Amino acid sequence: MNQLIITKSINLLAEAKSLIPGGVNSPVRSFSSVGGDPRFIKSASGCYLYDEDDNCYIDYVGSWGPAIVGHAHPQVVEAINKSVMKGISFGAPTALENQFVAEINKLMPCIEKLRLVNSGTEATMSAIRLIRGFTGRNKLVKFIGCYHGHSDGLLVEAGSGNLTFGKPSSAGVPEDITKNTITIHFNDLHGIKKVFAAEGKNIAGVIVEPIAGNMGMVMPNADFLPLLRKLCDQNQSQLIFDEVMSGFRVGLGGATEFFNIKPDLITLGKVIGGGMPVAAFGGRAEIMNKLSPTGGVYQAGTLSGNPIALSAGLATLKIIQSKNFYSQLAQLTQQLVNGLIEIAKYYKIDFSAQYLGGMFGIYFSKTLPQNLIDQQQSNTDLFKIFFHKMLNNGIYLAPSPFEAGFVSSAHNQEVINQTLKVADSVFKELK
Repeated sequence: MNQLIITKSINLLAEAKSLIPGGVNSPVRSFSSVGGDPRFIKSASGCYLYDEDDNCYIDYVGSWGPAIVGHAHPQVVEAINKSVMKGISFGAPTALENQFVAEINKLMPCIEKLRLVNSGTEATMSAIRLIRGFTGRNKLVKFIGCYHGHSDGLLVEAGSGNLTFGKPSSAGVPEDITKNTITIHFNDLHGIKKVFAAEGKNIAGVIVEPIAGNMGMVMPNADFLPLLRKLCDQNQSQLIFDEVMSGFRVGLGGATEFFNIKPDLITLGKVIGGGMPVAAFGGRAEIMNKLSPTGGVYQAGTLSGNPIALSAGLATLKIIQSKNFYSQLAQLTQQLVNGLIEIAKYYKIDFSAQYLGGMFGIYFSKTLPQNLIDQQQSNTDLFKIFFHKMLNNGIYLAPSPFEAGFVSSAHNQEVINQTLKVADSVFKELK
């Protein structure tokens, strides 16, 4: 097993801990799920990361999804540079906002109107407020293991039964806020039927990651999303697809197009900003028109629609529409996933994996997970060992067994082969 020199990263972490809570500005960066010391990244290009000690890594995190065209893509960088020369922020409407929103509407026709924000948390928080204002109801259904940002009403742990209302999973969140959030397990058909039978007339809506990405990558079973659509229709509740992660990641139309199910609202982020802080929520015009200034649901943001961020996002959206972009991306991801499966099988290690588009999930278990319980029963200790061995051999995976991985168009056959070569040596050590 290699052991990279990470002296500068270790020293920077010690300094950061005296300045920033835990030394990081987002918890998953701390490596708390896998142990060890996080790498402080100095630069990135294409599919590679370079840390402060000049170690090079093949990157399968991609800034947690946005870097679908690779890091510092020349067209994206050029768009940013041109935008900067015109000014940084105006706090006023721009033609670029119209152009950007029109591009998304073209790619996702079920979005009739769209509102831009700065983060996925803002997008989901605002979408939930909007459906509550639209329906005049308070209760929301979410699924255990699906992450929709860190707003108070969504930081909820599971109750003891399907109909138990959520209790706060974070200090500082009053129970009065989470009492209107109902949590059940992903893919639980019986559970969601039971919830609507008991509370249907009080449910403003359901929010779901159509492809879960925060308990590894978990796919919905064939009946799950159609049932959500049916139950929402029957009860005049609204269905929100949280595509912050899957939007433009698994295909040009996202999971919405792939599963051919039309939600009432969609939340987007990550890819649409090309690595810059951009997110959005949109859907039926009837609902979106309830937002201020045309309606009574208030939402605002000083830097929403920032021209520099929109320039990066628009450049990315143009690139991903190039011929064969998604077929080539899926082919590379398939080769990575199938290669890992075959290697693990050869060394007789319990392992499974799956992918869609440029998004993938790996699990140290015999079968693919259907929900968070399944994922928690996988061998997370073995994942931690695997993670560090891969990292010390130059392969940068998500530092948690509960996160999805990402391939970009900057990856190529040589990079995939190099990754699988490292994985073969690591699995051999794990045997």
